[in-house]
Amino acid sequence: MMEVILHIYDVTNSGSDKTNNTIVQINKIFKDGIGLGGIFHSAVQVYGDEEWSFGFCEQGSGVFSCPSGKNPMYTYRECIVLGKTTCSISKVNQILRELSREWPGNSYDLLSKNCNHFCDEFCERLGVPKLPGWVNRFANAGDTAMEVAGNTALKFRQAKTEIVSASKVAYRFLAGVASNNSTVSPESPSNSSSRGTPRFQASWFKNIISSVSKPSSSSELENQDEIALKLPPPESPPRQNSRHEI
Repeated sequence: MMEVILHIYDVTNSGSDKTNNTIVQINKIFKDGIGLGGIFHSAVQVYGDEEWSFGFCEQGSGVFSCPSGKNPMYTYRECIVLGKTTCSISKVNQILRELSREWPGNSYDLLSKNCNHFCDEFCERLGVPKLPGWVNRFANAGDTAMEVAGNTALKFRQAKTEIVSASKVAYRFLAGVASNNSTVSPESPSNSSSRGTPRFQASWFKNIISSVSKPSSSSELENQDEIALKLPPPESPPRQNSRHEI
């Protein structure tokens, strides 16, 4: 059996001393102070003096190795013994070959597929516990937030589509009503207000229909929804003359 060691670094490769110092301070406060987490790079060592990790590159595999605890891109923090693997050295080499094919460098994502996710996968195949939660907590929280935001945006788009569809149905109904009323003479008894039914104005409906019959964008539909919601109140029926009035 062979020990599996996790090496952890503060991420200080921003190219700005001010930013790097800020990250170190954040890690001290959130990890060392309250044990919540921070911004870390990790790598796994098993058999030999090399550590294995994952990073971005435009072509080829993102899996790489370097001397344990000596990655020049980051500031070394600590190491943790995760356990012992029963895998032989040949089995470990086979696992690394498989991971090299499955983890191309251009698939790297800061929140959902970073070096810590790679180390989790490597440790799982070695049969040892995964990384402590604090190592990748910030990335996991960010990925969850992005997923929630994406689901919210999807639901909003679905609701908007349903509103637009309902609006189209309403427009067709109004068009049919306007068409039916346009065939009735204004002087016809059927337009009389004796039954208390408001009379539709054909010219008013014509303007509404012409402006909404062929919406070209969702923004226009939203404006048309406001028009539909601001329909003028129905005309009050004319007061009937009493029998005593001439």
